[in-house]
This record gives sequence, C-alpha cells and structure tokens, in this order.
Amino acid sequence: MSAQQPSIERGAANLLVNCAGTRRSDRLLVIREEPGLGYYDEDIVGAVAEAGCRIGAKVTVKEVPFDPQAVEVSAEVRALMARAERTVFLARIGDQLRFSDMKSKGRAVVCYALDVGMLGSAYGTADYRAFNLLKSALNRMLNAANAIHVTCPRGTDYRGPGPGSRTPLQDVGIYRFPMPVFTPIPAAGFSGTVALPGFLVGTGSMYYEPYAREYDGALFVTFADGRITGFSGDKAAVGVAEAHYRFVGEKFGIDRNVVHSWHAGIHPGCEFSGPASDNYERWSGAAFGNPRLLHFHTCGAYAPGEISWNVVDPTIVVDGVAVWKDGILHPELVPGGADILAEYPCAKAIFDAPKQNIGF
Repeated sequence: MSAQQPSIERGAANLLVNCAGTRRSDRLLVIREEPGLGYYDEDIVGAVAEAGCRIGAKVTVKEVPFDPQAVEVSAEVRALMARAERTVFLARIGDQLRFSDMKSKGRAVVCYALDVGMLGSAYGTADYRAFNLLKSALNRMLNAANAIHVTCPRGTDYRGPGPGSRTPLQDVGIYRFPMPVFTPIPAAGFSGTVALPGFLVGTGSMYYEPYAREYDGALFVTFADGRITGFSGDKAAVGVAEAHYRFVGEKFGIDRNVVHSWHAGIHPGCEFSGPASDNYERWSGAAFGNPRLLHFHTCGAYAPGEISWNVVDPTIVVDGVAVWKDGILHPELVPGGADILAEYPCAKAIFDAPKQNIGF
C-alpha cells in the first residue's frame, strides 16, 4: 500500500458515504469519461469503484463520450440512473448539466476532485458535511443581507443587497463533492466594477474553441443591475474582451451582456497545481472552490452562462462584516460558523492553514 493510499481511501469514503450517502447493497453507478482526455485521471475511477465495493455497494462503471455541447444525458445513462440509488459523475457531463434535473432515482454527485491527489488531499478528505453546513450558513447570511460590498486588490468594487425573498436562489440540481461554493447570488441587484486577471474563460457549460482568451494589461468591466455596461483598461485587452463576447454570443445565439450571478469559493483545502494556462478547461472545473477566487456567470440569461469573470483575493463585506478578507474566508464570522468548526476539527485545521495555490 502506498503512503498516500490511506488518504485516497478516506477521500473516496468521504465522497461515497458523507456526500452520496452510499449504503451496503446500494446500486452505485460511476459514470466516467472515455480514457485519455486528460481531465479526470485514470486512477480516481478505480479508487471510487473500489471504495464502493468495500462499502458493499453493487458497483457499475459506465463510460460515456465527452460531448463539448451536451444538453442531456443519453437514454442509456438515464435508464441506468433510474435504477441506481447513487450516481457519481467522474465525467464533465455531470458538471455541464449541474443546473438541470438529472431525474435520477437516488442522489447524484459530481466530483470536483479530478485526480487521486485531490481526492486524498485535505480538499477530498475533510468531512463533506462540515462544508455543506457552512454553505447553508453562508446562504442564510448572504440571502438576508441588507448590503454586500465586494472589492479586490486589482480594483474590483461592486455592491448590492442580498436577494432576500425577491429572487429565489437557483442552485445546482446535483450534489457537489467536495462542497466548493455557496449558492449563486443573482447579479440583478448589483452594480459596479470587476477587475479581471488576464484571461476570460468558459464556465464548464459548453466547451468551445478558444475556451479561454488571454490578454496583456489591465482590464475592467462595469455592470449595472445584471447587465454589462462596458469594458475599460488597456486598449488591446478591451478589444480581446469585446471580440470574445461577440464570438460566444453569436455562436450560441445568447444575450452577451447578461451578468447572471456570482459566488465565491468556501473550501481552503482546494488548490490547483501548475499554471492555469496549461489547461484552462481543467482549471475552471477544479480551482474555483478556493476562497481566493470569486467568479461570475455571464454571457447568457441562465446559470452558469458561457463566460466567467474571476476575481482574485476578494474582500466580501456583509452588513459591515468582512467575511472574506483579501481571499481569506473567516467562517467564525458567519452565524453558526464557530459551532461548525467546533464540531468538525478537520475543517478548522484547513481554515487555520489555507492553501494558497490557485494556478497563477
């Protein structure tokens, strides 16, 4: 047994038991991408399937092709999900359809730990239930807020009220593992400026080429009540942004100026090794759970839209309380947060030593 194997097994058990709720004799369906695509690694499929067998579940592994513009799962996969008590997606289609109704018999989970290193890290092994409770506590705090003000060192500065009961929050229709973010906040009540970090990238909804557009120099975007009002900064960077929004909007026939919603990472165990620019597709599906990152869903009047804005090291002040400060989340400032940390020391340990590597 390798030195890392016990932690990988703990991560897989955390996924299957604490998140998916897998029990002995459950039918567990593991949906995997075809090998060799470079998104999920090969070893994580075996680790999850073996963990299911150790629990006593009846494990089926189903390989599916990658569809860059998937709108639904196949009839064959739907039939398998209709019979399975638990479904785990180790395939991008689970993320692509995360805001859809999967119509599964039991709980369906999309895994954002993309390899065994992530699965066996603090990100994968810290008790899922702690971060699920924290997400709920943050949702209550943010939803009821009178004033939310977001800034960052690069020049982000926008504000607005929590949605309250005016706009129902739209969350994903599938469980996430690990739990990386709070429920998206509608951008319709927010206005201000967002400083972008050197690239625009897709949202994991549709995959297109180019999926990311890099630029040199500063780039800012202003928005008001959920609509883009303009780009500013370096002239060449503005040109890249305008061209990319025009391209994606025309490609999918969508309203390019919509700013749909935003949320931030809540799991300081999340980290991304290597430069984001090596694989923006993988980065956009793996790094967003770190509290150093906040992202918007834009370009399309639906979640998650097709282009994301990424804010680095946000400060998020909720009714005068800096719950995030320069990319550090302080859960003890969230009502009920201190109790969660006391109940789950594994989560407290991660907040005491947050990971800093976000890929750039």
